[in-house]
Amino acid sequence: MDGAIVVAFAALFGLAIGSFLNVVVWRVPRGESIVSPPSACPKCHHVIRSRDNIPVISWLLLGGRCRDCREPIAARYPLVEASTGVLFGLVALRFGVSWALPAFCHLAAVAVALALIDIDVHRLPNAIVLPAYPVALVLLGLASWNPGGTADWPSLVRALIGGAALYAFYFVLMMVYPAGMGFGDVKLAGVLGLYLAWVGWGALVIGAFAAFLVGGVFSIALLAAGKATRKSGIPFGPWMLAGAAIGIAAGEQLWSAYLSILV
Repeated sequence: MDGAIVVAFAALFGLAIGSFLNVVVWRVPRGESIVSPPSACPKCHHVIRSRDNIPVISWLLLGGRCRDCREPIAARYPLVEASTGVLFGLVALRFGVSWALPAFCHLAAVAVALALIDIDVHRLPNAIVLPAYPVALVLLGLASWNPGGTADWPSLVRALIGGAALYAFYFVLMMVYPAGMGFGDVKLAGVLGLYLAWVGWGALVIGAFAAFLVGGVFSIALLAAGKATRKSGIPFGPWMLAGAAIGIAAGEQLWSAYLSILV
């Protein structure tokens, strides 16, 4: 199948998943079911019609307002849908038609949900993080098995070691400085370690380092702008996920370039 077609299909699928993630981000922190009741306007409580539930397009056609009460609908909803579509497209661009594609699309969906929830409530819910472990093992196991092609079991072994190592690293950080690191970050680190190490050791190192680099730069910028103080609680989950994205996208190349400088 042509690469452009794969990317387009992945992006369209990502739009649909993004619509569902809006529900997840709103309901999971509140302990509500993500299955029922159907989505409704938070102002007038009218159930959203099927024709008004088309990702991004419905919001644009309605002018960003509810069809029934005409109250504004936050632009965040279509932005989440569009962002998820873009992420899925980028994953397809990175991995192409392979068994790794569903694994990393799953990670992209989890990343969007967790980043937004952590920003909203400064929490990484177990309801999302813990199921990500078995799903990651199954999907990465399938990618390593690679039915119809050559198996790559060393990648799965590397993933298991990397997941345990990054979990242990964050656990030590939490013990040393509990005020700056929560157990939710530790549990997320294990998931990210699985995916990063599956790609390669370089991806794991760069992904782990990039989280602290990007998060640190952002924190310093907030302090310099007077938007935060040293005592402000800044969620670290989004930066862990951003670092993982960097590691997956370019970690191997960056690590090889760094090693070539040392030699």
